[in-house]
Amino acid sequence: MTTCPSFIDIAAFAQTAKPGADPFGADAALLPLRGGPVELLASVLSGKGSAETQTGDTMLIVAEGEARITAGGQTHALAKGESLVLSGPQGFEWSADKARIVTMRYTGGAGEAAGVTAIDPTTERVPSGAPLAELLIGPTPQCHNHTQFLSADGEFMVGVWDSSPYHRRAMPYRHFELMYLLDGSVTFIDEEGREGTFRKGDLFLVEQNAQCSWESREDVTKIFAIYRPK
Repeated sequence: MTTCPSFIDIAAFAQTAKPGADPFGADAALLPLRGGPVELLASVLSGKGSAETQTGDTMLIVAEGEARITAGGQTHALAKGESLVLSGPQGFEWSADKARIVTMRYTGGAGEAAGVTAIDPTTERVPSGAPLAELLIGPTPQCHNHTQFLSADGEFMVGVWDSSPYHRRAMPYRHFELMYLLDGSVTFIDEEGREGTFRKGDLFLVEQNAQCSWESREDVTKIFAIYRPK
């Protein structure tokens, strides 16, 4: 863990997970996070099995390989970068040859009905707000968004976002945000001057309370999972 809230390479973190009989429980790798009703875990799946019923809402995304998740009477075949959200209390079955799965679980929600939302990266998106003008270095970007899952309390959301290139000064993140880049690249610099660039196919997290700049020199499209307190 860095000395200040920052960005974290989650694909690299997923490599720390080890195979085990309980990949979504005792054998999962748990990423230490600074506060927030959020858990982030990595699991290695090989063969088949089941996960016990969990409370809250869980976003699963494949970091490596392919996996099949069966929940709510339906089986979803997921390749690298594909994801779904299991809402409400429910367990699920899984099968895979060898895959690495990252889960972001929001444990603070209440009253959620059990359901499954497959995240569609090709979904039609609508214009959304751009960064604040006083933070921008250069032109205002054109941004689009489609939130495909929203928790009952409105604090956890998963969807797809895109933007034209832009450069933004550092700002404090009120939220945790897990991102998977479908296209483009982005460079962050945190408050201690640490720099990192992520590209198409990369999976990473920006921690709540991080002070990070953003610079993208090409169009960016990403899947996001965000916990943002109201």
